[in-house]
Amino acid sequence: MLRRTLSALAVVSVLATTGIAQASAAEGTGARVLDVMTFNIHHAQGTDDVLDLQRIADVVKESGADVVGLQEVDNHYSGRSNWADQPAELAAMLGYHVVFGANIDNNPPTPGGHRIQYGTAILSRYPITEWDNTWLYKSPGQEQRGLLHATLDVRGKAVHFYCTHLAASSQTDRLRQAPQIVDLIGDTDPSILVGDFNAVPSAPESQPLQTSYTDAWTKAGHGDGDGMTFPAEGPTERIDDIYTTDEVKPVVTRVLHADPTASDHLPVISRMVVAP
Repeated sequence: MLRRTLSALAVVSVLATTGIAQASAAEGTGARVLDVMTFNIHHAQGTDDVLDLQRIADVVKESGADVVGLQEVDNHYSGRSNWADQPAELAAMLGYHVVFGANIDNNPPTPGGHRIQYGTAILSRYPITEWDNTWLYKSPGQEQRGLLHATLDVRGKAVHFYCTHLAASSQTDRLRQAPQIVDLIGDTDPSILVGDFNAVPSAPESQPLQTSYTDAWTKAGHGDGDGMTFPAEGPTERIDDIYTTDEVKPVVTRVLHADPTASDHLPVISRMVVAP
């Protein structure tokens, strides 16, 4: 659990180097400390082919994350996830606020039924004051992807949180989607961007993100595997990442191996200091 593994001494040291007192943060006038996670949950179907949403909730709960960006989330999508409203169920399990961005949004199978939806979600222990979901570039035949944005009220401080999932099978689409995300975020600061980018940091499509933001793993990565997240059992690729703007400083970033059967991706969590 990140809250336990990062010692109190380390927290004091980091806050001291930024010239910020932890006491002022508690009063709501100084820095805010956030534990941020990104997690592709594969509609809660694990590597053992078991559908278990509680397992996803347990991973989040054990991590102590304050805000989580989720990818591959079903909302009354199909029998593969028992037609569940996964964002609402996860929020209820954790006691968090939630918003959901539907990137696939089809008519109900029967009149008066639920819409068939699939996309991304943001879970937050802090109130969400505003949110929106913007569809990203899609070439013919490709799956629609989006950028979900939530404004969090973190003890009186507005923090912008973005969650995305770039195209899986089209580098052409990713090459258009990444700069589009940079344009959509613009000068908004403090901002945190998380997601499954379906590209390693050195890939051409990752460069707009690498040059515009701080890569939390590069800045503060700890642990074995160089940040590898996929596939969950024996990961060889770093495609699940966390990026920050200037007013957000990553302190410790880790890949979580608590339950590698919960999804086909491993989650990444990073402790952040948000400037006052």
